[in-house]
Formats: sequence, C-alpha cells, structure tokens
Amino acid sequence: MSSEGFLKELQTIGEKLLLKLQRLPKADPVEIVSFCVVLLFIVTVLLLMIIACSCCCYSCCGCGGRADHRRRKIQVRPAAH
Repeated sequence: MSSEGFLKELQTIGEKLLLKLQRLPKADPVEIVSFCVVLLFIVTVLLLMIIACSCCCYSCCGCGGRADHRRRKIQVRPAAH
C-alpha cells in the first residue's frame, strides 16, 4: 500500500470516528456502552504496548543508570551429598 493510499485510509477512518462521536449523544444505550467498551479495549492495548516497550528499553538499553551492561555469570555446582 502506498503512502498516499495509507493516508487516505487513515483520513477515512478518522472521518468515520468523528461521525460516530457526533451521533453518540443520540444513540441507544447499548450502542454507547459498546462504543465505550471498544474504546477502553483500544486504550488498554496501547497502554500495555507502551509499558512493554518501556520495560524492554529499560532492560536492553541500560536506562537504569548502570555503566556495565554485561550480566554477571554465576556458576552452578552440584550439591554435595
């Protein structure tokens, strides 16, 4: 898909969302609740993605202020009987 097609599709989705928001005060209660559930799902997924990316960046990039990025290896020895 070209960038022009993608932008046009994004604009179409935005217009549909705006139209849906404008009609929301006159909608049935079931439609309002379903719209809120879908909106809550989208926000939750985005929030979880942000948390996952920030945790990954924190562990990979050493954003915690550590100078040494290598982990210390611990030797495991068999237990004596």
